[in-house]
Amino acid sequence: MNTPFDPFNLDDDAPYQAWREAKLSHYPTRIADVVVEIDDPYALTAAEHHEILQRCSKTNFVIYASHNTLPDKEIPRKLGLQFGLKRLDDNLLADEDAITSLCVATDENQRSDFIPYTDRAIGWHTDGYYNPVERRVLGMVLHCVMPAASGGNSALLDHDIAYLLMRDANPEFIRAFMAPDAMTIPARRDENGIARAAETGPVFSVLNNNRLHMRYTARTRSIEWHPDPVTLAAAAFLEQLLNSDLPYLFHARLEAGMGLLCNNVLHNRSAFSNDETHQRLLYRARYYDRIDNT
Repeated sequence: MNTPFDPFNLDDDAPYQAWREAKLSHYPTRIADVVVEIDDPYALTAAEHHEILQRCSKTNFVIYASHNTLPDKEIPRKLGLQFGLKRLDDNLLADEDAITSLCVATDENQRSDFIPYTDRAIGWHTDGYYNPVERRVLGMVLHCVMPAASGGNSALLDHDIAYLLMRDANPEFIRAFMAPDAMTIPARRDENGIARAAETGPVFSVLNNNRLHMRYTARTRSIEWHPDPVTLAAAAFLEQLLNSDLPYLFHARLEAGMGLLCNNVLHNRSAFSNDETHQRLLYRARYYDRIDNT
């Protein structure tokens, strides 16, 4: 009987080496290589769909650029549908349609208590890292309606590459990060008590389709690492990678009509400033689905 191909099995190095070679072959190193110009985000051409899918299959993300600057949430929703993204994560502060308007907030719905609704920098993370396993965020569309007057830049890192670099450095880092108690997000409390229960789980996990998933945040107040030395060393190593000048790190600023389509890769955001004519607004759609055929 043939053994299933499993590149993430730490006890069998041959499949990993084959996957590693394929992953790094012709891997892009310029931001221009992961940008696709599109005409109509509501209905991509076959060629545009192919170009986007090709990049997502390689890097788990793509930046699309259109000239449509309408404040229409149907843009990210219909774009996602064209890649099999259907099951929206209706998270706490999402709008009624489960798509979130990311902008600087007042005290409405307590959004101003959360960093994404401020003009402050956001550290490295994957979205929904505090979600339980049955609500894992696997895919995301982040669509820019209006950029800030200055700042609001992002860096991106394919989580497959993070896994690869950590495994190359020390396979025990991966073993620690795949432990079911590797990382705990403490409970969030409000005036009524516990608003969200603590969530414990791995950093890296393998989905049923033999694809890699990652949950991570670089925050220090909202995370508890398992205290064993290998887990703490793995966390420190990853933090060092994310703050280095790796050729696999991509830096971009989304302008009006641009967006990020991804399998929930690692990303961050710099601080930004608005003015009277530039009030930063992005639409964020999180999904329980991965991009089809990636």
